[in-house]
Amino acid sequence: MFRKVLVANRGEIALRIIRACKELGLETVAVHSTADTDALHVKFADQAVCIGPPPSRQSYLNVPMIISAAEVTGADAIHPGYGFLSENADFAEVCRKCKLTWIGPPPEAMRLMGDKIRAREAMAKAGVPMLPGTSGLHDEIQLLEAASRIGFPVILKASAGGGGRGMKIVHEKEKLLEAWSMGRTEAQAAFGNPEMFMERYCQKPRHIEIQVIGDKHGHYTHLNERECSIQRRHQKVIEEAPSAVLPEETRKKMTEASVKAIEAIGYTNVGTMEYLLDSDGSFYFMEMNTRLQVEHPVTELVTGLDLVREQIKIAAGEPLSFDHKEDRKPRGHAIELRINAEDPNNFAPWPGKITALHMPGGLGVRVDTHVYAGYVVPPNYDSMIAKVIVHDVDRPAAIRRARRCLEEMVIEGPRTNIPFLRRIINHPEFIRGDFDTGFVARMLAERSSAA
Repeated sequence: MFRKVLVANRGEIALRIIRACKELGLETVAVHSTADTDALHVKFADQAVCIGPPPSRQSYLNVPMIISAAEVTGADAIHPGYGFLSENADFAEVCRKCKLTWIGPPPEAMRLMGDKIRAREAMAKAGVPMLPGTSGLHDEIQLLEAASRIGFPVILKASAGGGGRGMKIVHEKEKLLEAWSMGRTEAQAAFGNPEMFMERYCQKPRHIEIQVIGDKHGHYTHLNERECSIQRRHQKVIEEAPSAVLPEETRKKMTEASVKAIEAIGYTNVGTMEYLLDSDGSFYFMEMNTRLQVEHPVTELVTGLDLVREQIKIAAGEPLSFDHKEDRKPRGHAIELRINAEDPNNFAPWPGKITALHMPGGLGVRVDTHVYAGYVVPPNYDSMIAKVIVHDVDRPAAIRRARRCLEEMVIEGPRTNIPFLRRIINHPEFIRGDFDTGFVARMLAERSSAA
């Protein structure tokens, strides 16, 4: 086991990692921008190093400064959290070269799965179900031929993409060239790579992901699924474990395909296989996230496992702390609510000072947050300021507990999306579990038409 871990992140995830390290008896180093000088992860780490001004590119994405901070403090491992550099294979490689243990998957697997086209090819070879699609599209002739073969509607995606950037849904031939041009421009701006590919567009799917994990001793397994269909503009808002609608037979096929996939590419540490579940029960590979997910707490609550602790132990060369052959059925139901500092009507970020704060508590309630009364939410980063995760015996009970938590929660100063979350969890379709990835858009459209 290593001695000191540098946490190359900020906010609630940095604090989450620091807590896990302390419970393992490891020292911690926080890095921070000048905007985060008073942040809790800075306060609770054993050491802290300022690595630059507020802009991410000059601080949390500044690889030379992060490596220098590790060398100066004597850290021997780096945990990237999620976001920022967490899926940057080059950063992982630099850590290796500097003799710093990378707490994450091998850079080779990150590169493979980070390239959406190569990932499709690798997953198809491993026997994972795929939507009809293409490799890279390089001219208009290829584009038109592919659309004709696949059939409308189609979806165009950036090869190097994520988070919905560069993604275009096209329902008719007349809009195809324009969408391709716009997608290429967005992909170039966001990822420095304009390459696009095409898939058949799956209408009204659910977004199901499988938590996978593997160690360096050849043990590969899964920790069941998460339901992530409640999204706004391709960004998750509420996540659950397990899914309320996934048939046992489909769950078995999905988890088996996921384990075979990570074994085929030699994937170690934690990761997430993401799928689209069609209305006819078919499922298709969408992408793999080669990192810890924002929504990992729902899996922790239904399995009783600490995923960050598992990450650290795997990176240190230890085997999984549980029997990988055991079928770990989820215990009860967990729901995560993402709390953002934003206008609940137009979702514009709303930074500023938190003048009063009261977080919910009680049995089966977990709050992952980095904010406190007097904390100033900076305008430079993602607007998420907390995650409220509830656990109960079944989904109806978990929904009631989530509703109670939102009623208890008080955040004064910045506006938040709490009213928006209340609308979701009180909506009849959500309560019934009868929704897909277009649920939020329809709910917002209903409200607009009613107004």
